[in-house]
Order: sequence, then C-alpha cells, then structure tokens
Amino acid sequence: MNEQGRNPEIDAGLVQQDLFPIREVSRLTGVNAVTLRAWERRYGLIQPTRTDSGHRLYSQADIDDIRRILGWLERGVTVSKVGSILARGHALARQAGGLTGSWLRWQQQIRQAVQRFDLAGLDRLFDEVFAASILDQVFAEVFMPVWHDLAVGQGGYGQASEWLFLDQFLRGRVFARLQLAHVARSRTVLLAPLSGQSHELELLVTSLTLGSDDIGVTPLPSGQPLQELALVCERLKPDALVLFSHQPPTAELTRRLVRLAAVLECPSLLAGEGAELAQHSLAGSPIACLGAQGGVMRQRLRQFLAGQLDT
Repeated sequence: MNEQGRNPEIDAGLVQQDLFPIREVSRLTGVNAVTLRAWERRYGLIQPTRTDSGHRLYSQADIDDIRRILGWLERGVTVSKVGSILARGHALARQAGGLTGSWLRWQQQIRQAVQRFDLAGLDRLFDEVFAASILDQVFAEVFMPVWHDLAVGQGGYGQASEWLFLDQFLRGRVFARLQLAHVARSRTVLLAPLSGQSHELELLVTSLTLGSDDIGVTPLPSGQPLQELALVCERLKPDALVLFSHQPPTAELTRRLVRLAAVLECPSLLAGEGAELAQHSLAGSPIACLGAQGGVMRQRLRQFLAGQLDT
C-alpha cells in the first residue's frame, strides 16, 4: 500500500503518538510528498520516524521545521544552506533546557491571541515574556517563530490577516522600545537592509538586539539605495555601518560591497543569516561578519569597535 492511501497502522500512530502521515503533512504545509522525501534523503533536513512497514510519520516539531524551511527558502536561502540554520536553532533549544517548555506555552498563547485578534491579550503576553526572559529570547524563541510560521502559512482563509495583525503589533512595540532607548551613546551604528532581503520587523528587532548601553543603533528604511550609503554615512558619521541580509551576497553584490567599503570613512559589517552563510566567501575582505544570533552579533560588534575583531 502506498503512502497516499489509508492505513490502520498509520492512523493508530497518529492517534496515539501525535504523529502525522506524509499526506497530512503535505496538506498542512503545502509541500508535496516528493519534495518532503528529497529534503529527507538528499539534505537530511527532516528525519521522520518510520512504522515497521516503512511508512513515514512526522511529529509537530517536524512540521514546524518544514514551515521554517519554507520561510528561509522564500527569503532566497538555498535548500542546501538551510540545514545549518536549523541546526543552530536546535542547538540553542537544547542549551535552553527547561525554558523550552515555557517558550512553547507562550507561543501557543500568542497564536490563540492572534486568532482572536486580541490586542490586549498580546500586550499582556508581550510584557509577561519580557519580564521573564532576556531580550534575545523574547524574539528568537517566542515571538519570531510564531511570526515566521504565519508568514509561510498564508494559504488558508484568515492567515494573511493574522500575520498582518501580529506583524503590525510587533513593529509597533519594537519601534516604541527603540524610541525609549534613543538616548546619546558613545558610539553610533547605522543598520541598513540589503534590498529585498528582509522584512521591516526583522530589521527593527536586529536594531534592538544590537544596541547596548554604549552603542546606539539606527535602522535605515527599507529601499535604502546601496549606492547612496556612502552619502548617508558621510553626513551622519556613524562609527560603523551594518548591512543586514538573510541571503549570502552573490559574487556581483560582494564586489559592490567591497567597493562601498573602500570609500566609506567607517567600517562596514554584515549581519543576519547572510553573514553566517558568507563567512568563508568574505574572509580577507574589508567586510566583517557579525553572524545571526542576537548575543553573538552584539558581542562581535563590540569587539570590532574596540579593535579586537578582524575582518
């Protein structure tokens, strides 16, 4: 019997263990069975369990990973690179230990509030998570996973509206916190998105997580022309320019970034998943890679500004 038909063994597993057959996973995620098998066999991105007769069964964690894979693919990250991104996320979850359960409960409560379009409920959850977690965890482990899942699951009725509701809420709260933190710092950094490679919320969250007591970060708007960044830096005179991208720069874009770095009066750095994926290709160039994790980016930025981190 093939995987598309009904099978009592699969149905029993679904009921007893919360495991889903491939046909159900395909329906839930929009990814066809052929692609799911290729992601498993060729790239090792998903490792479903197997019944005695060889049928694949997927857990909810597998489904969440599939949705994250879709999100990174939509951002232009190649499927061969997605594995390293997922691995880092899983490693951080293991390090967090007992906190993971709390994060999952908060995520579920956020999803329920979003489904009800409950602004007061989201406000309460936002304050609750901030009071109980450090800044990096608030976004990386609680709010952004929900935001990512909704972003790639907009095929169903109402899902686009739910994502827009959460996106608007988070942009407003993050922007408000950036305004509260907008006081004189000993060092200033500009954060510029590379065209079409990130959402405004991701840029705002990165601005918030990169900042510290002595480093102020100002995000530039989406659509900022790359060729005019030298002019912006000349007038604002930042201590550093951080470029943000989820995609590793192409050979042509790398040449443009190197030319930009040569005319800037301040150092230039790359942050986001693009930085994680481009470390080898940018080695020896004038562009330093900060990485994609909040605490790591913040530490590397401080080290670079102190002259303790080479490009």
